[in-house]
Amino acid sequence: MQHRGFLLLTVLALLALTSAVAKKKDKVKKGGPGSECAEWAWGPCTPSSKDCGVGFREGTCGAQTQRIRCRVPCNWKKEFGADCKHKFENWGACDGGTGTKVRQGTLKKARYNAQCQETIRVTKPCTPKTKAKAKAKKGKGKD
Repeated sequence: MQHRGFLLLTVLALLALTSAVAKKKDKVKKGGPGSECAEWAWGPCTPSSKDCGVGFREGTCGAQTQRIRCRVPCNWKKEFGADCKHKFENWGACDGGTGTKVRQGTLKKARYNAQCQETIRVTKPCTPKTKAKAKAKKGKGKD
């Protein structure tokens, strides 16, 4: 009698395991990077509200269409695209004429086949050197 119970338990465990494997295969076949279709074309990540945060990205492959969740960082550079990842050099010296400093970035990674610029240049205003002056004043006050 114990052998029958053990055998029945083993058969049930085997059925549960094969069912879980079958469900996993179904998820892969629905689309996306692991599906039968090899040429997925993905659009940009579009936030659900405002210009950053959680949103969706649509992909197409032949007659198949799929939407996946994505997230646009709130500090992204809009002109370069959220899917374009660049490696930046250090900031250059401050240009006294324009009051800005410049640095260059080279493309490190383009996600979801995004169209990205190979090299980009960004500028930002020079910061006044008040931090060094503030530290000097604190040091003098302690004497």
